Amino acid sequence: MQAYVVGGAVRDALLGLPVKDRDWVVVGSTAEEMLARGFRPVGRDFPVFLHPQTGEEYALARTERKSGRGYTGFVCHASPAVTLEEDLLRRDLTINAIARAEDGTLIDPYGGRRDLDARVFRHVSQAFAEDPLRILRVARFAARFTDFTVAPETLALMRQMVAAGEVDHLVAERVWQELARGLMEARPSRMIRVLRDCGALAVILPEVDRLFGVPQPEKHHPEIDTGAHVLLVVDHAAATAQPLAVRWACLMHDLGKADTPAHALPHHHGHEAASAQRAREVSERLKAPTDCRDLAEMVAREHGILARADELRAETMVGLIERCDGLRRPERFALMLAAAACDQAGRGARGEDAPAARPLTRWHAALTAVRSVDAGTIAQNCKDKSLIPQALHAARVAAVKALDKETP
Repeated sequence: MQAYVVGGAVRDALLGLPVKDRDWVVVGSTAEEMLARGFRPVGRDFPVFLHPQTGEEYALARTERKSGRGYTGFVCHASPAVTLEEDLLRRDLTINAIARAEDGTLIDPYGGRRDLDARVFRHVSQAFAEDPLRILRVARFAARFTDFTVAPETLALMRQMVAAGEVDHLVAERVWQELARGLMEARPSRMIRVLRDCGALAVILPEVDRLFGVPQPEKHHPEIDTGAHVLLVVDHAAATAQPLAVRWACLMHDLGKADTPAHALPHHHGHEAASAQRAREVSERLKAPTDCRDLAEMVAREHGILARADELRAETMVGLIERCDGLRRPERFALMLAAAACDQAGRGARGEDAPAARPLTRWHAALTAVRSVDAGTIAQNCKDKSLIPQALHAARVAAVKALDKETP
């Protein structure tokens, strides 16, 4: 029995990055021998075991054969006769097909170190085309390893896979999982760019794909289209370490602009309602978590008015806070403002002193003022209990009006 560290742990160590988890492949062994050594079985589709002391995953060397469409149609074969090179051959990219022996020796039969040095994502073999999920993995890696590029032959193969309809067979849960992981990387825009370059974006997120080529209003980076603007917004969310729900909302916030009639361009008056509807539809289709769905819809619906706080009456601001449940859920309201700040940065406003960013500061102050209203006291002093909601609303409006009087 010989065990080798494989995949991401070897890749990241060679790149000088922290290694979080180690996966092992075992050559020349059987499931029975692993059990006799005290390993605990955890794999359902192929033999994977947990080390009795470290808890790390050990998988028997195996080969795979395509048996259907999508990413689940595989027949796996594990036996003591499968070599390390055969196991590495089934992996996606050369940089993930490097192994390290227990004595530290590297086994690199497919040029992974060469591609690490060249900063290139290159598929190991034509077997790459058998698993459409690998397209999403390459795109996600592009968002993480921001100085890598996709090899031309690998991009061509990805395009062939899309044209063959392989991406159509991905299930929503796996698509969401890969998109969510990519959004949490350093440059999420690179994931979207790679998906678009190979044609997969039009299948997975056609609503986002349609934004490219749609003009922006003159006051919002007129030199770039709406798709490029959205990518700036998402990257700003990543640069400011926003949580997943904010990053997803940033990606979804302008979807309705693709529906603007040609004669109205480059203006997009009233697109927010359509953007909110599409954000909800996409989130539901991909089975995004509830917090991501709700925030995406809310940001898409409200981001336009959030940017105009300096123009709004106190009553309008209070109405939006109440409509968005800001009193009971101030944390979510703050996330909406964070997404709106990313949108402003994507329009060219940067920093707390930027003119376009100042309205968001006013929203924070308004929310604080509204939450400071003592609802209990107002309710006690209201003789006609049916008028309590009206009295509360009036007190909140007065609190926001007082902010303007305090501002020099």
